[in-house]
Amino acid sequence: MSVSNEREELISRITQTQQGLGRLFAQHQSPLFSSNLTMRQLKVIMILSAAGSASGQDLAHNLGVGLGTVTGIVDRLVAHGLVGRHEDPHDRRVRRVELTPAGTKLIEDMSNTGVQHYRRIMEHLDTETLRALDRVTRTIRDVADKLAREGSA
Repeated sequence: MSVSNEREELISRITQTQQGLGRLFAQHQSPLFSSNLTMRQLKVIMILSAAGSASGQDLAHNLGVGLGTVTGIVDRLVAHGLVGRHEDPHDRRVRRVELTPAGTKLIEDMSNTGVQHYRRIMEHLDTETLRALDRVTRTIRDVADKLAREGSA
């Protein structure tokens, strides 16, 4: 087997293993599944979690939709108590959207649920395997950071 074929097979196996782990994690009750939010609503929540706040224009650009669509999505999230709107302190014509404490808690709960399941698995690994996993995950993160800086991620 050539090095190129071996690399492709390894990448394929790793990807399949990660997808399998994702399916196992999805079987556990997660706030993600009990939130009753649409995919676009979840995307808005995730964008706001990463950015802190965003204008309607920013959200429309990130979602690839029109401003009218964003208004409807945000209206529903406001009704759920997950986001709020406020005037931009630098430009009163702009309304910014940000997570409420309930929206922040939803993001934290979703993240913590996944981490707890992953941690439970890791607790069953021996120290040598944990060291190897630490080295590999740090390397993956370093490559991801480098690609993000280059605008390729």
